Amino acid sequence: MAKETLVHYETVIGLEIHVQLLTASKMFCGCATAFGAPPNTLICPVCLGLPGSLPVINRRAVELGLRTALALGCTVQPRSQFHRKNYFYPDLPKNYQISQYQYADHPPLATDGCLKIVADGNRLPVAIRRVHLEEDTGRLVHDAGGGSLVDFNRSGVPLMEVVTEPDLRSPVEAGEFLTALRRLLQFAEVSSGRMEEGTLRCDANVSLQRPGGPLGTRTEVKNMNSIRSVERALAFEIERQRGVLQRGAAVEQETRHWDERREVTFASRSKEEAQDYRYFPEPDLVPLVVDEAWLERVRASLPELPAARRDRFIVAFGLSPYDAELLTATPAVAAFYERAVALLPQPKTVANWLVGDVAAYLNETGRDLDQVSLSPDRLAALLRLMEEGTISGRIAKDVLVEMIRDDKDPSAIVEARGLRQISDEDALTRAIDAVIAEHPGPAAEIRAGKSKAIGFLVGQVMKATGGRANPEAVNRLLRNRLVS
Repeated sequence: MAKETLVHYETVIGLEIHVQLLTASKMFCGCATAFGAPPNTLICPVCLGLPGSLPVINRRAVELGLRTALALGCTVQPRSQFHRKNYFYPDLPKNYQISQYQYADHPPLATDGCLKIVADGNRLPVAIRRVHLEEDTGRLVHDAGGGSLVDFNRSGVPLMEVVTEPDLRSPVEAGEFLTALRRLLQFAEVSSGRMEEGTLRCDANVSLQRPGGPLGTRTEVKNMNSIRSVERALAFEIERQRGVLQRGAAVEQETRHWDERREVTFASRSKEEAQDYRYFPEPDLVPLVVDEAWLERVRASLPELPAARRDRFIVAFGLSPYDAELLTATPAVAAFYERAVALLPQPKTVANWLVGDVAAYLNETGRDLDQVSLSPDRLAALLRLMEEGTISGRIAKDVLVEMIRDDKDPSAIVEARGLRQISDEDALTRAIDAVIAEHPGPAAEIRAGKSKAIGFLVGQVMKATGGRANPEAVNRLLRNRLVS
């Protein structure tokens, strides 16, 4: 047992990502897919699985699945098949789910793709086993008294599942993959990717193996509602399995849920295999045929993807790869940047404010750029006021926060609060003389040739003028006053 504790185990992770597609209607019926509607108002006989109802494939959902397959470099199957996946659960009214599975004679929509990520400074290709389509289940709502209600609004919503090969080796790599995939899906206009709304959900299969040995017994971890949750859940599960193996016990193949509050995984049920679901071809749906003409139309409709957008920003705007990466984090940020630069042709200045002060505000408030009242026009107007010398950079930072918080125009804020920059030399000289009188020590150091104290006195003048003094003029006038 002493030797067993020294055994090194390698982590093996594969992900199953469920993506809600940006369609107006459900996968096999005409019900709407709106988020947040009152419970059980977006339902019909088809999504309730009532006898006699027949499904019809949503063409738009198929096209979004094809977009994803092309963006991931997958092989699109010219003929694929929907299957019935049989299992019993309270939010599954038919007692089966219409899905696809990877059989040689009945393949899913697409197979054998790849998405490259960067983790710990290294480029890593992650193989995609398959991309397939299916319908979502309903949603269980648990009340405080221990009871449960079922909301079928989500039942039948179009889902796409992206299944990776077990190529990931750490929670960090899993997080980077999810980040990269979400970005790709957003730029391809396939999904909103909002994990907090359940439009992107991830299940992770994780196991440990001895170096060079066979794959270990895997567990599936569910109920992770953010990328941070995925990383934390995997980190916990890896350590849990390592502890089991080092005790000389065997890891059980099971499904486990992540408890966000307690930061632990717990056993939910034994893990099913494919045969447990008794897959068979859906008898009410004909095979899905994708010809080359349809595929080419979908290829032509693909928007500019993140890597292409990033490379274009580097060339067109002279940005560093780091800034270009940040500015293509989401389609909203990339579109905002291009619009702002068109209004104020200073690419580096606009980039600095977007990845600096604007990003800091968004992080602090926990919102995305498209969730706040800041427009490219207003940001460009604010930066123009700073460029023209109407306000200082320090004042601009305060105005930015007020612009976003109160949905106001920057010029209106500057005028209402009297924030125009003071550039009048007589007024600045009076302020400088007052600061010199108040701080004779630093002034004496400057006169003695120690110019380091200039910064302190400039700061005091800025403080005395409420940040409205022109800092360049203050610096020049101070030097003239003390150095000469």
